[in-house]
Amino acid sequence: MEVGAVAFIVAGLLVGFIVGMTGVGGGSLMTPILLWFGVNPAAAVGTDLLYAAITKAGGVWVHQKNRNIDWAITGWLALGSVPAAGLTLLFLKSLDSSPDATNAVIKHALGVVLVLTALAIFFKKRLLAFAGKQAGEGYTVKPTTLNALTVVTGVVLGVMVTLTSIGAGALGTVALFVLYPLLLTRRLVGTEIAHAVPLTLVAGLGHASMGNMDWSILAYLLMGSLPGIYFGSHLSGRVSDDLLRPCLALMLLVIGYKLVL
Repeated sequence: MEVGAVAFIVAGLLVGFIVGMTGVGGGSLMTPILLWFGVNPAAAVGTDLLYAAITKAGGVWVHQKNRNIDWAITGWLALGSVPAAGLTLLFLKSLDSSPDATNAVIKHALGVVLVLTALAIFFKKRLLAFAGKQAGEGYTVKPTTLNALTVVTGVVLGVMVTLTSIGAGALGTVALFVLYPLLLTRRLVGTEIAHAVPLTLVAGLGHASMGNMDWSILAYLLMGSLPGIYFGSHLSGRVSDDLLRPCLALMLLVIGYKLVL
């Protein structure tokens, strides 16, 4: 096996291990790693999107088996995110004649979303406390307003995820916590994963149709990530979350800052 192939398998193993332990960091880490390996930004995003769709599909099966998915919320999110993903893909296709312009847009968008993701991880406890306080004070929003806000959230996630492959995890979960503070955490997480699958699949296939995909790298990443997630999940909770999350957030913040500049 070539050295490059081994490197991608190890990268998949590392990212899968971190995701298994913390529940976050998939796209946030995988896309920057692919950039570091010399993969161009468009191909890195396209490859990571299909990687996310495949790996999260197994999560949907598990969460559905445990009844942890609110399909109504998933539907409202997808109503905003899937069309937004399609429009974003059309925008990227309009830049197709200029690969440098496409890569520049993706690179800067990636940097911004990485910084936002880092901040979401840093302040997750405060955001959850805010959501809990709302729930304790009798959080009430008209169903039609809540549905509209959920669709808008889907639109924002659709654009971010299609441009960068990042945002469906950390940012999507935090947004749902704020919108639905009365819903059980496990159902919010399951709902976010269920929504991420069609979004990343549509966005990933769209990127693949434009040639922004490396199928061999995708296969190598999956070879490493599947056992990585398995072993990481078994260590989840044994390493302090208060240590893991700030380290992960700081790393994302530094990477995002460098990409923006």
